[in-house]
Amino acid sequence: MDDNNGVRALAHQVATLAIDRGVTLATAESCTTGLVAHLLGRTAGVSAVFLGGIVAYANAAKRDLLGVPAALLARHGAVSEPVARSMALGARERFGAALAVSTTGIAGPGGGSSEKPVGLVYIAISSGEGERCRRFQFRGDREDTMLAAAVEALAMLREALLSPIA
Repeated sequence: MDDNNGVRALAHQVATLAIDRGVTLATAESCTTGLVAHLLGRTAGVSAVFLGGIVAYANAAKRDLLGVPAALLARHGAVSEPVARSMALGARERFGAALAVSTTGIAGPGGGSSEKPVGLVYIAISSGEGERCRRFQFRGDREDTMLAAAVEALAMLREALLSPIA
């Protein structure tokens, strides 16, 4: 995984790309508890494009703040591709952003199962062109998982800023 300076450089690159392209951003975070938003916010001038973020840890927050359907949560669970996609879409719509990223996962040390082990994270991107979601299985402790998920979320934002979602 990237070191602290590498993480900062990636976040700065994403923020600068968004500023240069005039692309507005929003975040919807569960397992990263606002870390992606924090990292983006470290770049001066990002307020021109970073509209805001929602930390939706509880299912009720995902439902009430991001519009994730209760039936989707019941059917797939909070840590799932459909919920990650819905969270990203909800953030994009609520903030009126061009691009939004979401994170949902199990940072540990508890809470995992054989079907959904500790370290499982789904990260989704939503744009006007559609949604993209990736599944990750991170290793390490809680902090390692959170940081790795934030790095991957930033990398996905960078990718979306460089090439639109098909």
